[in-house]
Amino acid sequence: MNWIEVQAGRAQELDAAPSALPADGYVWLDLLHEDSAADPEFLPGIVQRLTGVRLFDLHLQDAMNPQHPSFFDSTNDYQMLVFRKLSTGEVQPLEERRAMAADQRRLLQEIVTRPITFFLLERMLVTVRQGPSKSIDSVRQRMLDARRYGNDPSMGDRSRLPLRAGELMLRMLNVMVDRYLELREPLSDRLDRWQRDLLDPRRPFSNWSALLEGRMELRKLENLCEGQYDALTEMRDEYLEQTPEASVSDAYLVRLTDVMEHIQRVLHHARRLESSVESAVQLHFSANSHLTNTVVRKLTAIAAIFAPLTLITGIFGMNFRHMPLLDDLDGFWITAGTMATVAIIMLLYFWTRRILERPRAPRTPRWLHWMR
Repeated sequence: MNWIEVQAGRAQELDAAPSALPADGYVWLDLLHEDSAADPEFLPGIVQRLTGVRLFDLHLQDAMNPQHPSFFDSTNDYQMLVFRKLSTGEVQPLEERRAMAADQRRLLQEIVTRPITFFLLERMLVTVRQGPSKSIDSVRQRMLDARRYGNDPSMGDRSRLPLRAGELMLRMLNVMVDRYLELREPLSDRLDRWQRDLLDPRRPFSNWSALLEGRMELRKLENLCEGQYDALTEMRDEYLEQTPEASVSDAYLVRLTDVMEHIQRVLHHARRLESSVESAVQLHFSANSHLTNTVVRKLTAIAAIFAPLTLITGIFGMNFRHMPLLDDLDGFWITAGTMATVAIIMLLYFWTRRILERPRAPRTPRWLHWMR
């Protein structure tokens, strides 16, 4: 449990719950599921004591549900947003990804998410989460660093505190969505490897189970982004209904739209990856079908060449006492020459039709040799 009070352009961490809300600021309460489960009446009691607002029991149950999807709801006194974030440690640093073994890089790491619930009041923000969160810890550290750096413009966002509780919530959402954007590189790297393996003619592709699991993870990411986008869309629509002048110029609306645009980028990337995997699978089966057709075509041509030879051999192998060329001294050579002539003619025919022709490798342009 962490208390942070923001007022007069500074943020400070409190050791205990404040006696009252600041007149020119707000309070942020960061609560874990374990803390809320140990004392179920603490959260609704402290919120009612500080703001006079009673949280609905159904909303409290949703906040404690670890499987709850992204969701938005509001009352006359507060807003509730459930947002699923990436679990800690799911995005690995680049150095660790490069150090992984080749067989491990062929597997797509499972995307694990956890919900975080925001209760947004006029001068109070409550976050209820399960387990540690790098996103929330980084935002809290930036707010505390802003007190140390003051209004130094060289520090950028570190010296600017969110003026309202809603802006603080959007700042945390932005950090969480940015962690989803970090998934693009490892996902693209693994799927590119699968695509190269699918289209490699030198060895058959056998990692179908991992490919299926990867498609399932992409579909999970797509459904997750759709739920997040729908929840933030409802939140934006309600804000526009309650604040008509916000559509003209409002920093809160701009930041909310930016978070939604980031979610759309993750969603579009997941859809592109899924589409590219499906295209690679179709190309894989098309290439196999083409290779099979080529082999069958060559075998058919070879069988067609030997069919007349088998016919001639069968005719002269019949047990008749009187047959042409049977008693001739040159009968064998005439028959063998005829068979060879027929085979050569049919071989030339199939070769001119490019049925037995070997596929030629693409020629490298001269300018490419010069570049090498």
